[in-house]
Amino acid sequence: MLKDILATIGSRYLIAFLNLILIFINAKALGLEGMGLIGLIWASINIIAMVNGILGGSTIVYFINKYTIRMILPIVYIWVFAGTGIGCGVMYLLKLLPGGYLADIYLITILYSFVIANSRFLLGKDHVKGFNLTNMLQGGLLFFILLYFYYVTGRKDVSAYIDGLYLTNTIALLASLFILTPYVVKKGAGANLPPQKKWLSLLKEMLVYGLWGSADNIAETCTARLNYFLVQRFAGIGSVGLIDAGTKISESVWNISRSIAYIEYNRIAKTNDITEQTNITLRLFKFAFLAITFVLFCILLVPEWIYTDYLFSEEFKGIRGVIAALSSGIIALGCNTILSHYFIGSGKIKYSAAASCTGLLTLLTAGYWLIPRYGVTGSVVSTSIAFTAMLLFSLTVFIKQTGSSLRSFLPNRADWEYIRACILPRQPG
Repeated sequence: MLKDILATIGSRYLIAFLNLILIFINAKALGLEGMGLIGLIWASINIIAMVNGILGGSTIVYFINKYTIRMILPIVYIWVFAGTGIGCGVMYLLKLLPGGYLADIYLITILYSFVIANSRFLLGKDHVKGFNLTNMLQGGLLFFILLYFYYVTGRKDVSAYIDGLYLTNTIALLASLFILTPYVVKKGAGANLPPQKKWLSLLKEMLVYGLWGSADNIAETCTARLNYFLVQRFAGIGSVGLIDAGTKISESVWNISRSIAYIEYNRIAKTNDITEQTNITLRLFKFAFLAITFVLFCILLVPEWIYTDYLFSEEFKGIRGVIAALSSGIIALGCNTILSHYFIGSGKIKYSAAASCTGLLTLLTAGYWLIPRYGVTGSVVSTSIAFTAMLLFSLTVFIKQTGSSLRSFLPNRADWEYIRACILPRQPG
């Protein structure tokens, strides 16, 4: 398990490193307002993609162990088109979509969601290398494509960024299909296909599970991104650019907890032993907390002038304050991700959804008071408060459900021995 986790974290941090550099390149090429616009576009894509997660994402990993891939894949693929249409329609009616980008957001979200679905099929089949490769292409290829657009063709505008998203996700989709195809066409992949009426039964079963999961994901994503739209309304698109830059630097540490959570979920979903599920979660919670805190501490050591004089420009003055205000929330959400995947993997998805809804309601309440008064600072403080509320809710439920104590969340000798045994080879004899 640890080997898979380290491989996944390694691939994620390669992506994070490229994306971190890309943030600086985008800031130089597009400026503060350009960063704000692409931040809104990405926020829109992420929120709409969560609608597709009703039948995709974690739902795939859960059901792939119960049904054949040929039963699940068509349902997921058809839903991508429908879910994207629903998500775009709702955001358009709420006037949240950036003007003039509806068609691009719709098409990119479809490509993006297909890649995510394929990566989850691969994870469900324990093809961790294929899962990591797909994520690396989707997350890292944009860096090289935009370098070409910005500095070879001279296209330093938002349209170049959008074209980069099209190319990146198309290439990642083709690669993931190539890796996934053998699982679909191999002998026995479609064995015991049910009659048509049972497809509807499976769809209903996936919807019941997926609606809880999507409520969780949509609420969590809205908690992380809704402040972009609130800040645009109260402080302008330039402020969105400042928040987006600071947020993405801080959120780079989430690659640790997300990588751990993918493996955690896959392990928990395959066992019904409550004690084993609890032990896996506690061990990975402690590992995630220590790793996230250490990396974030290193980020906080970077002084403001490094950002304004070298990495960004004077337009981004105050970015270190954004990162500092977000830090406690980043740690809280990273740890909550581990608990959330315990609930999802053990079939208690309603608790994960409730935690995310708690965070969203907290964000809306805190943001209502803080953002109009304090702008960017109010936005990031509201986000940290919301993420902390999510963690406190999850901790309360987890302790009550499993009978764990607060002391069990502290690293002990057994944890270090486990890590040592996984990393160091056994001595012969």
